Amino acid sequence: MQKNDVIAVTGAAGFIGSYLTGYLNHLGFEQLILVDDFSDETKSSNLKDKKYLHKIHREQFFEWQATHPGLINYVFHLGARTDTTEMDYAIHKKWNLDYSKLIWELCTQNNIPLVYASSAATYGNGENGYVDDHDIVAKLQPLNPYGISKNEFDLWALRQPSSPPFWAGLKFFNVFGPNEYHKGRMASVIFHAFNQVKDKGLVRLFRSHDPGYKDGEQMRDFIYVKDVVQICIWLMEHQPASGLYNTGTGNARTFKDLAKAIFTTLQQPENIEYIDTPTDIRDKYQYFTQADMHKLRSAGYTHPFYSLEEGVKEYVKEYLATGTYY
Repeated sequence: MQKNDVIAVTGAAGFIGSYLTGYLNHLGFEQLILVDDFSDETKSSNLKDKKYLHKIHREQFFEWQATHPGLINYVFHLGARTDTTEMDYAIHKKWNLDYSKLIWELCTQNNIPLVYASSAATYGNGENGYVDDHDIVAKLQPLNPYGISKNEFDLWALRQPSSPPFWAGLKFFNVFGPNEYHKGRMASVIFHAFNQVKDKGLVRLFRSHDPGYKDGEQMRDFIYVKDVVQICIWLMEHQPASGLYNTGTGNARTFKDLAKAIFTTLQQPENIEYIDTPTDIRDKYQYFTQADMHKLRSAGYTHPFYSLEEGVKEYVKEYLATGTYY
């Protein structure tokens, strides 16, 4: 990628999209086309002081692109309906499947490399493991409509006879970091835990409803958003084999570890309270996720990942404690 290349970022006002926009600016890329529904005022601060060419409403993007052929050099498609508690599949189908197909077709027809957001939610309970192997995609059983829609698009992409010159679908694991203030219930556990410590001096974690796990010892592969966008950019610049790539650290950690990292960063005594997992998500709750990162490493990605403690420390000290955006 050259500094004067035109790069489109969908979901640009959201959490990962706005961080990617800021990181591209940091690297000297300013010829950006930002695509999203910009009517949500809670996201407006995510793009404050960012440099870009145009902001285009997601509903008008394809019409706009048709009148500007040949302008866009790369597409990062991070826009999606990400609410895992939204049970109306039609909403997820519209934005995560149908819209993504249009992005794919635009990139295919115009010879534009594409990096898009898939999700670790596609793995369901992990019955088939957490390996980004194309052969298991059809066997995966996601636990909610969000995960189903993401897996349906991965399946569709793998079946296409024609494709962008390079494409990568990134299975994001548990991403945390700045610019998620607007996400409400869907913000990371770290975001919520920080606010609980600040307000009440304690962290509330879900009690385990699985005898195989003690309270607080449910495990996730937590990945700092800076690592996520560095992977996005590396894939676009190096363009190894097209396909699906896990985007985690390869190291599962407990929620108790997470809480401890926050208390340590804030120099406060540990104080954890356990509450029942809400009934509306209890039967869809993942007790363990851990990305198998061999494919990305074998492709040549050598950057070390932030540890949970390093990511929490930077996120809390530099952003949450001051209400700062990236």
